[in-house]
Amino acid sequence: MNWHRSLEDDLLCVVSLPDGVRRGERHVLDLCGHLTASEAERVAARAAIRHRGFSVQLERHAVDHHTLTLTPHDASARDQDPVPELLTEVLLVPPGAEPVPLLGAQRARVRAAVREQDDPGLHVEQVAWRWTGQLDLLRFVAAWQSVVERESVLRTSPDWVGVPRLVVHSHATVDVTRCSGLEKSWSELLEQDRERGFDLHRPALLRLTLLDDPVHGETVSRRSTRILLTYHRALLDERSVHLLLRAFYRAYLSGGVLPGGERRPDLRDHARWLAGRPAVPARAFWAGAASPPATGLSPGRPGKATGERGSARVRRRLRRAQTARLRSWAAEWGLGESSALHLVWALLLYRATGVSGPGRVAFGVHLAGRDIALPGAADVPGLLGCVMPLTVTVDPQAPMQELALELRNAVLDMVAYPWVDDELLRWSGAASPEHGVDTVLVFDSVPEHPRALRGELAAKGIHVEPPSLAGGGTSHDVTLVARHEPDGSLGLTALYDRAALRDVYAARTLAHTVRLLCALADFTDPDTTVAQVLEVLDGTEVPRVAPRPPGAIPPEFAVLRTGEPGADVICLVADGAAAPRAHERFVGRHNGPEHIVEWRCPGPGHTLPAELVEVLGSARLLLCGSGPGALTAYEIAGSAAHGRDVVVVMTGTGSAEAGASALAAGLRSVLAGSR
Repeated sequence: MNWHRSLEDDLLCVVSLPDGVRRGERHVLDLCGHLTASEAERVAARAAIRHRGFSVQLERHAVDHHTLTLTPHDASARDQDPVPELLTEVLLVPPGAEPVPLLGAQRARVRAAVREQDDPGLHVEQVAWRWTGQLDLLRFVAAWQSVVERESVLRTSPDWVGVPRLVVHSHATVDVTRCSGLEKSWSELLEQDRERGFDLHRPALLRLTLLDDPVHGETVSRRSTRILLTYHRALLDERSVHLLLRAFYRAYLSGGVLPGGERRPDLRDHARWLAGRPAVPARAFWAGAASPPATGLSPGRPGKATGERGSARVRRRLRRAQTARLRSWAAEWGLGESSALHLVWALLLYRATGVSGPGRVAFGVHLAGRDIALPGAADVPGLLGCVMPLTVTVDPQAPMQELALELRNAVLDMVAYPWVDDELLRWSGAASPEHGVDTVLVFDSVPEHPRALRGELAAKGIHVEPPSLAGGGTSHDVTLVARHEPDGSLGLTALYDRAALRDVYAARTLAHTVRLLCALADFTDPDTTVAQVLEVLDGTEVPRVAPRPPGAIPPEFAVLRTGEPGADVICLVADGAAAPRAHERFVGRHNGPEHIVEWRCPGPGHTLPAELVEVLGSARLLLCGSGPGALTAYEIAGSAAHGRDVVVVMTGTGSAEAGASALAAGLRSVLAGSR
């Protein structure tokens, strides 16, 4: 077995070759890649710790060539195959990195992000603010780098080669770009930055872009810079960004260095806390909360296809006086403003169904997950919360207060389990990974910067605005974000899928939301019915929502290129979580005589498809897999491909270009030794 590292993206390529050693006697791995002596020894030490039934020997030939030999101690170890675990726990984790279990909401977020890499901006969010006064770029970058060293979440990337997990790296570099307003407009910057996306395998999943306003003779103290911070929602939320900003400002005021070491607790402590949660109460709750499918999922009635793509946003707000009236009304009824928003949204979903009697509606509710029994959880940057489905029956003749209290109580019950997102489908019977909802409501508060911190910045002649949401994508038809603004108003931002809603209907949906929220304070009679509240929207058109087109199902087996007669067959093992364009790019760069096919294998333990057997004949089979497909390819070689001349080429997770490059490098090594 030879290991090649692609220097372009630091992506591993593990090649399993027949070496004359019978399986069960020993496993010999040639490590070909730039490893320092300490890094190579660390790899060997981790192998010895993970596989105590084997003796581990490391031999150093050169800086880019080491041999790792695992020999079983006894017969029980001979029956074991350490290679799959060795790949995922030792070789495919960078030296000095620490794997962390991927649990709760992050598991679902990472899975969705990996499978939807064709739309890089879908899971990206942006916040922006203005910096007035002198900005020292070197100190700015140094301060952010200091935050990276302190906060482990910024040195973390997802890994989905084996069991989905996070990998905390020992080092990471923050991406900071500075440009002038004369080079590009703010709207161009937002769009280009969002479409750029992130390489999920690389930390940090956060970057900053500084756009200097054109200078027209202003003094240094009056110069202004717009700052755009972009992050991936697989690891961070907006509250996390505000916590990181607070640390950055302290580092900037300290000359670019944040005193102290790593801050704890962090995502590793949160993962340990999650692993210790008892599943029985949560399972009992969600099994009881399961309900028949809801009829009202969308804020609009079926409409025609929009012909658009991508995400957009629209904003409205309740003025300070309107917000105060809503808060007073909700308090008198024993509600919070979030419950009022849930009530209004349930009414809009019910109205869109067009039914005259009682009807069930459902939408997602974001739970922050920061009031858990983990000390210091409120200040942990990271994704601690999740989205839970909320289903309720709306009866137009029932009192509005009754519906509002039912919604409030349902959310209070769910708050106890903000960590069961990954198990929710199995426990509640929800219909899809999105829990069968088309819309999500987020009512979140963000921490304000301490007054003392703002005072220190002002003493340096620096004024910074509070960050505000500048853009982002959504995997739902609508994600509605509500939060209190510094001036006391209630801001509402609707992120929507333009393939589902036309811009005019998205604006109308948000306008109806604001109209109902403002009208609630006028209904003080506890006997006011749902139908009476809905009369506020009489005479207004119900928005239209386009149906989601069914996703194309790729074939299980496809011939990508026909090679020469008798040539080897390269079988690219596809997986739903692999880089979607890696195989296409590999085919484009490989010019050999080999046949190239793609097999979308559902997992190990399956026989080779008849189409592959026909193409293969008596030729050698080169099984290639990247990401999760790597382990699947290895397992296939040991089961379905038994008795054949098989070589396995495995790469880790990376970009499409890096995956194609690593596969090509591994195959070049194999083919060069056989010609």
